[in-house]
Amino acid sequence: MSKGTLFLIPVPLADEAGLKSFTPFLKEKINHINEYIVENEKTARKFLKEAGLRTPQGDLTLHDYGKHQRGGNLSYFFGGLEAGKDVGLMSEAGCPGVADPGADLVAEAHRRGIKVVPLVGPSSILLALMASGFDGQRFTFHGYLPIDKVERTRKIKELEGLSERYQQTQIFMETPFRNNSLLEELLKSAHLKTMICIACNLTMPDEMIATKSITDWKKQIPDLHKKPTIFLLHRF
Repeated sequence: MSKGTLFLIPVPLADEAGLKSFTPFLKEKINHINEYIVENEKTARKFLKEAGLRTPQGDLTLHDYGKHQRGGNLSYFFGGLEAGKDVGLMSEAGCPGVADPGADLVAEAHRRGIKVVPLVGPSSILLALMASGFDGQRFTFHGYLPIDKVERTRKIKELEGLSERYQQTQIFMETPFRNNSLLEELLKSAHLKTMICIACNLTMPDEMIATKSITDWKKQIPDLHKKPTIFLLHRF
């Protein structure tokens, strides 16, 4: 018996952003698949409904891959795939496996000889990079910077050095309720001529993307509290 295919399904980054994210192929696939591995069942069911799911929700099988379910034996998630069923993998928002859970499941699929197919959809990291005006051929995503202030300051200086040395865009993020603290540290520690792009609430009606020097950001500091934000740094 041939094995199924693991489809990696991006989820919109914000409420009411579905029309910016859904493709005809995605709609076709979600109406073909009835088994999913999801980070958040409530979010997943809402997404599927908005994306045009025609299958009754009661006929779906959703496997919880939330934070309390990770780190154990992955065999549980592969029963359907091994039996020839196609399965969808979804994180809570954005692309599974990219600054979101799922990479270990994808790696396990490859080990088992299961075909992996990524679908087109929104990635906050790439959307921010596209809109920043920074180098899109040489860039690095660092995830979260250290919480400790001394370590975070040291990391910011390190990123400036990497950017200047390699002319490389440095991309990072923070937990939304600590955004303002990170921005405060950037304004205090980074060189006045260092360029920072702030990409906030991407795909939302109040989306804000702006690229300015540290000097100019100090003139008007945005409130980023509890707003999903990607930070990009470039030292020319």
